Amino acid sequence: MEIYALSDWHLSGQNPKPMDIFGGAWENYVEVLTGNLHKALTSDDILLIAGDISWAMRLEDARPDLDFIAGFPGKKVILRGNHDYWWQSISAVRKALHPTVFALQNDSVKIFCDEGNVVIAGSRGWLEPDGTVENDKIYARELARIKMSLEHAAKSRGAGDRLVVMTHYPPFGAKLNTPVTDLIASYAPDAVVYGHIHGKFYKKDVKTVIGGIPYYLTSCDILENTPLKVL
Repeated sequence: MEIYALSDWHLSGQNPKPMDIFGGAWENYVEVLTGNLHKALTSDDILLIAGDISWAMRLEDARPDLDFIAGFPGKKVILRGNHDYWWQSISAVRKALHPTVFALQNDSVKIFCDEGNVVIAGSRGWLEPDGTVENDKIYARELARIKMSLEHAAKSRGAGDRLVVMTHYPPFGAKLNTPVTDLIASYAPDAVVYGHIHGKFYKKDVKTVIGGIPYYLTSCDILENTPLKVL
């Protein structure tokens, strides 16, 4: 069993939207992504998708994209991104999903494996505080929601269980140590995955280690549409 991550698919099965306007990395990316995922994944694996799943505005319009995700081998764990406007109540989203797809919203899921169980906690996160009242208010709210997801995971995590944390927004910025990374560290996860960042000019390593914990940037264009093994 392997755990892979690849985020920010920006699918548009119901109403196709050209993505190559955002650069060459997006040309025929769905075909490339599809081939790479089928090549990497087996039925025993787990794929983490940290947000920005579909351009759809309504849940019913996102169904082709959710079905597309369900078609890949293994178990898939998804999280809401800032562009996932179709994501309604968590109960409605979960009702629409195939049994092999799990949705996180300020909580966690435990996946039982012969090689060792895995607990995956997830919350959207937010932009770094910038001193503005509205932004900092949302940051504080999302920090509380990340704590909710971690607390939920802690209650189900048994001895020897691995813990992976998912956020859509980066947990850190220019400063590596933030309230989010400090909070995450207190729960001693094995890895953290996030997305949201795009662009061919991103030159940093996709792996950043903070306090001994690996953080992985998993946006599909950054990873050339290839799933990244995180555990």
